[in-house]
Parts: sequence; C-alpha cells; structure tokens
Amino acid sequence: MRPTIAIRPAMREDIEAVLELWRRAEVIPGETDTAADLVALLRHDESALLVAIDDGRIVGTIIATWDGWRAGLWRLAVLPETRRRGVARALVADAERRVRAKGARRISMLAESSDPRAMAFWQARTDMGYVPDAGARRWVKNLGGELHR
Repeated sequence: MRPTIAIRPAMREDIEAVLELWRRAEVIPGETDTAADLVALLRHDESALLVAIDDGRIVGTIIATWDGWRAGLWRLAVLPETRRRGVARALVADAERRVRAKGARRISMLAESSDPRAMAFWQARTDMGYVPDAGARRWVKNLGGELHR
C-alpha cells in the first residue's frame, strides 16, 4: 500500500461520495444502501463506517460494527483503479483494530456470494485468519418503510 493512504471514520459530508464509490465499485446494492441509512448508522456509531483516503478522495470503505457480543464487517469496497494496492487489507486491519479495542473477540464478515471479486478476496484471506463458516446460513427480512427521520 502506498503511504499516502489514510483511514478514518466517515463523516456525514462523505455519504454521497461513499454511495458513489459503492456504485463505481459495483457493490451489489442492498435495501439499506441509502443516504438516510448511512446517516442513521453514523448517528448510532460515528466510527462504524471507515473510509480510505488517497490524495483527498475516498478510495475504499468498510463498515465495522460491534454490538457488545460480536463484531461484523460489511461493505468492503475499493475503487477499481485503486485495487491490488493493499487498500482492502488496510481497511480490514484497521477495522479489526477498532472492534478489538471495543472488546470484540470474534468477527463475522459477510460477502455477496454472487460477487466473484468479493469471494476471491475473502477466500484468499486465510492468511489473515478468515475462514468460511460452513455451518452457518443467513436469513434476511427487509422491514421496509422510512425508519430514519
């Protein structure tokens, strides 16, 4: 990774840039990938959404949550032109450090199984200690409606 990359918590003024990065990085959009939902996330935990900055622009993101029991990593995304430079690894390492400092002893990472880049990245992360959980399945229910005012 180039030494010019810095990682910091996102601010509200970063939200549109984060959403644009997710579009450009071809992250599969979810029900909660909206500006209102990201504002709610930052209101709940102002350090949950991390951004990687290079030369003043956001080039990567990760959401690192801690609920007091387990930690979760979500929305790891890097701009296509910035990939393969260590940005994703740096984001994961920083996210791990932050949730560990809060007390986390276990991290779950969710990746879209239909995204070949995401699957390749995480399948190659056994060197970082991430292994697939063959015993778990995920069920999701979208509650809908405008919850964040």
